[in-house]
Amino acid sequence: MAGADGKIRPHYAKFERLLREMPREEFEQKRHAADLSFLRQGITFNVYGDSAGTERIFPFDLVPRIIPAKEWERIEAGLVQRITALNLFLHDIYHEQNILKDGTIPPFYVLSGKHFRREFVNFSVPKDIYIHICGTDLIRDAQGNYLVLEDNGRCPSGVSYVLENRGAMKRTFPTMFEEIGVRPVEHYPQELLKMLQYTAPDGVAEPNVVLLTPGSYNSAYFEHTYLARQMGIEIVEGRDLVVRDGRVFMRTTKGQKQVHVIYRRLDDDFLDPTVFRRDSALGVPGLIHSYRSGNVSLANSIGTGIADDKVMYYFVPRMIKYYLDQEPILPNVPTYLASEEKDFAYIMENLDKLVVKSANESGGYGMLMGPKSTQEEIETFRELIKADPRNYIAQPMISLSTHPTRQDDGTFEGRHIDLRPFALYGEKVVIVPGGLTRVALRKGSLVVNSSQGGGSKDTWVLYGDE
Repeated sequence: MAGADGKIRPHYAKFERLLREMPREEFEQKRHAADLSFLRQGITFNVYGDSAGTERIFPFDLVPRIIPAKEWERIEAGLVQRITALNLFLHDIYHEQNILKDGTIPPFYVLSGKHFRREFVNFSVPKDIYIHICGTDLIRDAQGNYLVLEDNGRCPSGVSYVLENRGAMKRTFPTMFEEIGVRPVEHYPQELLKMLQYTAPDGVAEPNVVLLTPGSYNSAYFEHTYLARQMGIEIVEGRDLVVRDGRVFMRTTKGQKQVHVIYRRLDDDFLDPTVFRRDSALGVPGLIHSYRSGNVSLANSIGTGIADDKVMYYFVPRMIKYYLDQEPILPNVPTYLASEEKDFAYIMENLDKLVVKSANESGGYGMLMGPKSTQEEIETFRELIKADPRNYIAQPMISLSTHPTRQDDGTFEGRHIDLRPFALYGEKVVIVPGGLTRVALRKGSLVVNSSQGGGSKDTWVLYGDE
């Protein structure tokens, strides 16, 4: 909110003044009302393996992150560039594989990837779109530059909190949005539905779209039900769907109804027990046959997980150059690959200074925070990396930017934040202005994931620069 000189940044000036003029009691009342509305609406998330109970209220901080128009333009352009390149890359590796043949990306990395689906080589996905929904995690460095931390191109979650945070803020500060000039986010469900309808099989005038969820024990189940309700579509589990004659049908009280588009919130492995994991009780037997036959569309497409691989992340700047002949608008964080000899030596020497990530873990798991780890943890990771170098990348410890956040005693302190904007790729790329600003609620912590003690803030993108 303030620059290095202590002066309030121009785009925060109006909010800071309104906040300063507000009596503390009024602010606390508003905060309590927001918490209560989250509780009443069941805005919770599940914490796996937590003995104190599975569901928690999603912690929400009332001080919004504000992004001026010019800054957002750059973010938006960078995200469009990135999702475009990732889709071209996925189409290429599942068809001609030119980027591998000419050595721009060593084939080993793609072909050994846990989520590269050989079964789908030469299969054409509807409209040639692989990643329809992408949540890209951004951080800001000490110079104020936005850097990409990772892409989530399989089943990205968090957008329901973007919409609910905004609803809570509008109820709490009803007049501020007009006064400050904040761009709306409420149209996301309509844009999502429009994109899903666009991906329907050819010749279907009024596609029936459903959201496929693993069920109520999934950590993002609140989001699944929320989005289905906002779009006005059915939410289904695997047992609600059946495949007949290569077509997918939904069981209803009035008989079976054909399904044309499935927004799946289920990983590839669990989608169809006849093709992937035999023990999956969450999927639909025969779904992949129907998909291959062109009778049903999936968003996101199968095989996108290879683009989520943290080792592939290293190569995204090369993809942008290769397919678009452009320099990345949003650069990556400097990254070392453990399977490259020179990088491996560097990682081994500097484990106590680096952040090490497993290629296919998410949610802050499978990670070593070198500077904050014990010698024992570092040595454990050293052995893991030696045993499977392909599975690890390392990055310098970047101190995320901080934002004023209310503490339990009513004071405000800086806490580390990141940003996850959401891109939709249909007829064109649509990016809702803002995204999920996640905040590490513990002092000094850099882990913003809700499952590891993080919370969130509303993200305001302004129409102007102040």
